[in-house]
Amino acid sequence: MSSTSNTTDIPAVAVPSHPTKPSTPAIEQEKEAPAKKSESAIKSFISGGVGGACAVLVGHPLDLVKVRMQTGGASSNSVFGMLSTTMRNEGIRGLYRGVSAPLTAVSPMFAVSFWSYDMGQRMVKAYGQNGMSEEEKAAPYTLSMGEICMAGAFSAIPTTAIMAPSERIKCLLQVQANEVEKGGKARYSGMLDCGKSLLKEGGLASLYKGTGATLLRDIPGTVAYFGTYELTKRELMKMQGIDPNNGQLSLSAVLFAGGFAGMACWGIGIPADVLKSRLQTAPEGKYSGLYDVYKALIKEEGYAGLFKGMRPALIRAFPANAACFLGVEVAKKALGFMD
Repeated sequence: MSSTSNTTDIPAVAVPSHPTKPSTPAIEQEKEAPAKKSESAIKSFISGGVGGACAVLVGHPLDLVKVRMQTGGASSNSVFGMLSTTMRNEGIRGLYRGVSAPLTAVSPMFAVSFWSYDMGQRMVKAYGQNGMSEEEKAAPYTLSMGEICMAGAFSAIPTTAIMAPSERIKCLLQVQANEVEKGGKARYSGMLDCGKSLLKEGGLASLYKGTGATLLRDIPGTVAYFGTYELTKRELMKMQGIDPNNGQLSLSAVLFAGGFAGMACWGIGIPADVLKSRLQTAPEGKYSGLYDVYKALIKEEGYAGLFKGMRPALIRAFPANAACFLGVEVAKKALGFMD
């Protein structure tokens, strides 16, 4: 994600005709600032949506493998073995089984995520500038890594409102595909049918089953995600002698930073993701809650069970999130007229 949102440019203001009121220019600047911030927020929203679509299209086949491994539906212990088996039995369509739910939800979800991250940065910046004079506030303000991590944590909260039901539907469709492959009968005809069935069976509570687990995964995950991306960008800029406030990295460097950020996110979030997948795909009444899922998993599979699906998650994380951040940065550049 571009670090340009960490600083605020002060627009040029005409000198007023009342020299006895030196504070007037500052007041005019404060009136002009919100309009620019609004444009920046829209830009973050649209760019995040573009990045989300890129991430899904690149990473979904490996996400399919991850969910099947986590829910006991794996036909092989090899990631690439499962991919080739799925391709052979179901074709390209099989590799993108259940993609409609994340593709429909992920674009707005990532849009909300990057917008929320932008809002989080503004919040921590406002807190950091508290008590500063107008002259100090006018100077460029670079967020610390701690502030960036706080903004990242905040971004997970509104994003979960879209993430939780999307993940529930996606996981059910992916597990169903595995059961059909073994000769079972399909329960849902697609994403909309699955969503309607969940609402009919248990209302919003059923559709949002696993929300707590999603937050447990995504709050530390987004801290690692945005924190790693910004830290990697800063270090790469130092190595290349680029000014972090004004310079831009090459596309290859953005790909590297984005891919590394995705791996950091999933490296931290995979245990909670395993619990979430088990809870969201279990029959109603099997588990009393997330802790019950945890106890059953540890009893049956040991602590290694918490890391099921780690390989496909990490293999998927690099290209999917490299594509995501590349999409975000390219979209931001294309939408530069909004600045």
